[in-house]
Parts: sequence; structure tokens; C-alpha cells
Amino acid sequence: MLHVTNLHAAYGQSEVLHGLTFNAAPNEIIAIMGRNGMGKTTLMKSLIGIVPARSGTISVNGVDITAAKSHERVKGGIAYVPQGRLIFSTMTVRENIETGLTVTGERAVPEDIYELFPVLLEMRSRRGGNLSGGQQQQLAIARALAARPKVLLLDEPTEGIQPSIIREIARKLKTIRDERGLSIVVSEQVLSFALEIADRVLVLENGELVHDEPIAAVDEARIAKFLSV
Repeated sequence: MLHVTNLHAAYGQSEVLHGLTFNAAPNEIIAIMGRNGMGKTTLMKSLIGIVPARSGTISVNGVDITAAKSHERVKGGIAYVPQGRLIFSTMTVRENIETGLTVTGERAVPEDIYELFPVLLEMRSRRGGNLSGGQQQQLAIARALAARPKVLLLDEPTEGIQPSIIREIARKLKTIRDERGLSIVVSEQVLSFALEIADRVLVLENGELVHDEPIAAVDEARIAKFLSV
């Protein structure tokens, strides 16, 4: 579903991503792991079009989107949950989710979104800024899913969230993968979370992919070394 080939990305003259190549299949969750400063967020921003590719290609479902603007990529099937969630704090839960409908033509929040996140149905009239961090993360994922994406990108989804909610989000992501057939790409530092949700684990080190293997073959100790400071 998602194909990335020899992707280079930079901030000005400073190249951050040095020729990344990987794929994400339908019904697959891949975890991109690495310490802070290794390029995980830059990769996410490059996939959604916030940071332009210097060279290489990005395609979704066989369509090259490398030169597309961010809003065109959303129409093309990519949804993005940024680090820190960035929900609209003064808008209600329902209004936040409705912002994801702009590319689908739907007017009302689909029932399956509320079925996936019942807490959002209960709080649909509450302002987003009044939700807990975990509830805001669920809201950000719901908003992304409202666009009916083929590929879902999540940047550090466990950041600032209590362990019980992290486990709940892990369950939700696996449900989304299984029921919606999405490709899900998660950037993450928490190894236990990645091992719980991922079908494949990739490690990003200084802007290069240095490790890629299916979850069944993962050497946990080896990956932990990449994550240690």
C-alpha cells in the first residue's frame, strides 16, 4: 500500500534522511524505532508532505505522491496523527472529528468511528482541550480515520499517556488494522508498545534504516541497544 524508495529529505542544506527504502502492506503495522534525533519525525513529515523529499519516491496504492502537497496526499489516502496530537482545543470532540470529513464529502461523523472510540461519543459535545491526554490521542486517531485513509501515520502516539491508555490504544490500532485493512506506520521509542502492535520493526539510526525484520524474528535485546542513550 505504501512504497518508499531511496527517500532523501533535508532541512535546508542539512540532510536528515539518507535514502530510506521500505514498504507497508495492507493489514500491516510497521513500527519505526529509534532514539530522539534519529529522523523519525522527519520521516513522518516527509511522508505527509510537510518536509519535501529531496529525492526518491513515495507512492500510495501504486500512485506516486512524491510531489503532491499535504492536502493532496490526504485525498490520496494518507492520514497523519502528529506528535503531541495537535487537536483543536476550543472545538468540540464532534467538530474535531468533522474536520477529517472534508475529503470524503460526508457531513456527519460516521457511526463506526464512535463504535471504535465509545468515549468520544460520550464526550462529543465537550471541548477537545478538556479531554485527558489519552482521550485526545484517541480523538486525533478518530479525526484521521474520518478521512477514510489507506495509510495511517502516527508519530510517537504513546508520548505523555498513562500505561492503561497505551494498552487501550494498542488494542484499537490492531482492530483498525484487522477491520479496515489499513497500512499503519508508527514511529515510537517505547519498545514494549512496538512489540505489542507491530507486524514488523524497523530501526532508524542517524537517518538510515539499519534494521528491518518481522515481529516473529525480532531480537529484543538488539533493538534495545539501538534505543539506549
